[in-house]
Amino acid sequence: MTMEYFLLLLMIVSVMTGLFTEAIKKLLDELQVGYCSNVLAGIVAVILACVVDAGYVIMIDAVLNSKMAVILIALVLLSWLIAMVGYDKVIQAISQFRTYCS
Repeated sequence: MTMEYFLLLLMIVSVMTGLFTEAIKKLLDELQVGYCSNVLAGIVAVILACVVDAGYVIMIDAVLNSKMAVILIALVLLSWLIAMVGYDKVIQAISQFRTYCS
């Protein structure tokens, strides 16, 4: 998996996390159920990261090996981080990291 595909999956998860989190929050508000927004966003991000990664593995007929496991772990952790602190700051950090490593 190239860096571009990984970042594309990360973008998909972050956009979907925002949408799903807002939908779930509206549903919980209508049901008058209490929740913690950050915890909800983190849980949604982790679940969506696993689902998106599984979909990617199925679509490209990849073998689940140690490399794909590391990619899944990285996708889950970064998706959770984006859900907690925001997409803009994480993208800025990734671009700075890529600049220093190039």
